[in-house]
Amino acid sequence: MTLLTQTALFLGAALLIVPLGHRLGLATVLGYLLTGLILGPNLLDVAGNAGNVMHFAEYGVVMLLFLIGLELEPSRLWALKRQIFVLGGLQVMLTGLLFTGIGLMFDLKPVVAAIAGFGLSMSSTSFVLQLLADKKQLSAKHGRKSFAILLFQDIAVIPLLAVLPLLSGNSTQEYNLAYFGKVFAVFGLLIVASRFVVRPVFRVIAASGANELLTAAALFIILGITLLMEYLGLSMALGAFVTGVLLADSPYRHELEASIQPFKGLLLGLFFMAVGMSADIHLLISHPLLMIGGALGLMAMKFAVLAGIGKALGNTWQTSIRLGMVLSQGGEFAFVLFSTAAGYKLLPGKLGDQLILIVTLSMALTPLAFMILAKWIEPLWVQKEKREFDKIEDHDNPVVIAGFGRFGQIVARVLRTHKIGFTALEGDARQVDFVRRFGNNIYYGNPSNLDLLRAAHLDKAKVFILAIDDVDDSIRTAVQVRHYFPNLPILARARDRRHAYMLMDLGVKVIFRETFLSSLDLARQTLVELGYDPSRAERSVRTFRDYDEKLLKRQQAFYHDEESLIASNKEAMKDLEELFDSDEKALRKQMAEAEGEL
Repeated sequence: MTLLTQTALFLGAALLIVPLGHRLGLATVLGYLLTGLILGPNLLDVAGNAGNVMHFAEYGVVMLLFLIGLELEPSRLWALKRQIFVLGGLQVMLTGLLFTGIGLMFDLKPVVAAIAGFGLSMSSTSFVLQLLADKKQLSAKHGRKSFAILLFQDIAVIPLLAVLPLLSGNSTQEYNLAYFGKVFAVFGLLIVASRFVVRPVFRVIAASGANELLTAAALFIILGITLLMEYLGLSMALGAFVTGVLLADSPYRHELEASIQPFKGLLLGLFFMAVGMSADIHLLISHPLLMIGGALGLMAMKFAVLAGIGKALGNTWQTSIRLGMVLSQGGEFAFVLFSTAAGYKLLPGKLGDQLILIVTLSMALTPLAFMILAKWIEPLWVQKEKREFDKIEDHDNPVVIAGFGRFGQIVARVLRTHKIGFTALEGDARQVDFVRRFGNNIYYGNPSNLDLLRAAHLDKAKVFILAIDDVDDSIRTAVQVRHYFPNLPILARARDRRHAYMLMDLGVKVIFRETFLSSLDLARQTLVELGYDPSRAERSVRTFRDYDEKLLKRQQAFYHDEESLIASNKEAMKDLEELFDSDEKALRKQMAEAEGEL
């Protein structure tokens, strides 16, 4: 079977299996591995020799490391230096040494034990970031620290891959003083070329308007560096990474990234499919306890190390445990390291198959770890962290703000500049403790609790600002305030149109959709940038706003009926277009009359 036929078969199967796996909750990496497993000798055995595809797909790894280098701007590294190099460095070093020690206990050679140990210390960047994004935890404390550790792991894999040719002893290159002089000369040349050759070339290409040449230039850089490193007997990945770092502050960084990204994704997909194809599923069938036990042991030990490091560096147990759970699996770079080491005859084939299968199983078990954390561990913390509502001191503040997140805080800052007193209520204890560090007067408690509302003296307040982010909590609070303080004006924040309808049902008159006004401001500025007169752009946006506010009130009566709502939106769009057309005709007539008078 030719390489072209193999590649077409892999890509066709991936188009079917990877999206299906994603709908079932499998990460993309696992989808690719599963595709290779199905096509390989373990099941259908229709894809031929995986080695041919693996050799071709290794360029995907090179491109990945080039893109990682592009992301490592010095300013970004400096801002995250402590989390990246202290937290990430400790994790990789301690976990790698732990697994290396275990390998030595099983009589593995030191080099083999080290490759296995540091390969297992890696976690899955793509898998973890996808799970954190799905659960909206990327901005949480453990999410930010997880990102820092993953970034260090991405950096750490470069020297690990670079040292493999040296450890193999199979290279014909003599590593003497002349050789290292040549290496330093090449890297010096790369520094000079990135400054004085690549940038001017990209400037010329961009000025020519031939955008496809940007892609050609990006691919030429990757292939050129790869051939140069191969000639010197160095790691191709190391050269690509260093080149990416040198171009990280280039004004054409984003063009490079956009050009390489599709090729990187496809070639990496082929790489993981080749790994899945070469995985020995019979190991799981013949030694299920060993393989599953190995995966669980890997996750348990990485969890213990990560949680311990997190706590030792001053984090709470809750953050440390979340960190350990999130990063407890093996990662895609373990596949890269083990496959490359096997190619250099540094890792026995059977051990490599076992390690790849253990890493794959650990990734498959990660969603289960997330479920255990969410369903059984975190509820215990909520119960443990539960505290009484804060006692609110007597005051005569005219404004009470319920919800002190990003929306409520902006309102509070404006009030403070005018020396208007306010009482802020927030139901998230962690948010309360965080905001208090900045000197804000804020009280913990669920704003929908009637006793808390009375303690906040809503009977004396002149305005109640409902800025709660959660829709259900917002509605419950509105119900309480409307019922027990019917004369108190409510100014409410609505997350979206449906939230606004629900508030209107309760009799709330003044509602601000959180992205509506900012979107209108952006639309007005867009018209100005396109050449519209500022006054005309302002009038156009104001017309749209007035019409949409009327439409919102009209649709409140049937917003539960989806068919009626869709029909109403279509009709409204048609009406609005006719309204703008009539305004345009009136404006032209007015301008013509003005010119006639002149």
